[in-house]
Amino acid sequence: MRHLAQAQHVATYGVDIGKNLFHVAGLDKTGRPQLRTKFRRDTLLQFFGNVPVAVIAMEACPGSQWLARKLQTYGHTVRIVPAQFVKPYVKSNKNDSVDAEAIAEAATRPTMRFVAVKRVDQVDVQALHRARDMMVYQRTALISQMRGLLLEYGIALRGGAGAFKLDLPGVIEDAENELTPSMRQLLAMQRQHLEELESHIHHLSEEVAAQADRDDVARRLMTIPGFGALAATALLAAVGDARQFRRGRDMSAWLGLVPAQYSTGGKPTLLGMSKRGNSYVRRLLIHGARSCVIHMDRTRNRLGAWLDQLSRRVHFNKVTVALANKMARMAWVVITHRGALYQRNDPRFAL
Repeated sequence: MRHLAQAQHVATYGVDIGKNLFHVAGLDKTGRPQLRTKFRRDTLLQFFGNVPVAVIAMEACPGSQWLARKLQTYGHTVRIVPAQFVKPYVKSNKNDSVDAEAIAEAATRPTMRFVAVKRVDQVDVQALHRARDMMVYQRTALISQMRGLLLEYGIALRGGAGAFKLDLPGVIEDAENELTPSMRQLLAMQRQHLEELESHIHHLSEEVAAQADRDDVARRLMTIPGFGALAATALLAAVGDARQFRRGRDMSAWLGLVPAQYSTGGKPTLLGMSKRGNSYVRRLLIHGARSCVIHMDRTRNRLGAWLDQLSRRVHFNKVTVALANKMARMAWVVITHRGALYQRNDPRFAL
């Protein structure tokens, strides 16, 4: 009851999320602390369900999206702050209560940037991508380990995952090589694990493709060169309706596809790509752009002349990143404008 009485004057809450304990700090309209307390997981929602509607801020971390959706059902305005933007507001020594107060103070700044609250369907698609990406990583690690073990017996297999999987059964069954019985048994076990991973990856890839097939925006995104089902669904899961970005260049900057800047004294200094934001989506866009630069028929696509001109001036990798940047900006238009899609031929010169 004491906390509910103090909460009557609170305009902004900061919540430091933990596994079981949640530290809460409350500020009034002038920014003065009015409340410092902590709740267990089972009492936190009960507290916020009984206080007047306010702004509730928290750091972007595991569990923040779930808590944000729950708090929105009570009518509160929820703001998720990137962790790196909270750190400057931590005063003196660090503890959970000080962190909660810093989160609340950061959320009151008019220029602060926030993470959009994701819908449940976005989280579902993102989980598919995360699980598939982990399995692809495990597959690569397993193949690398098996290749290294075989080298210890003087057996070098061809490069590439496809060639490795074709050559491995013959190596295990070849009685004339130097593999010991125990090693053959281990390799057979690892081969079975590899086949299971391949099966799971294939299943998840089909599920992602089915998700893209059912979504109108994803289908329109796939008209952009370099966008497949993976890139389209991953981008939509990350940005939602993309309304948090004012223009396409803001989204490409959020994805880290623009030069990092370190300027001082009126002298601009541009570095390599900033690599901020969602690294997984950025990687997919880079892979898609690289494929376009290599394989696109430039005589039949409106991007062809631009790619030709750029390729004559800069390195292949810079061309790839520049195209990925352009893809992200086109994707923002497709997502935010109903019915928009990429037209391979410039409509100004269409017959």
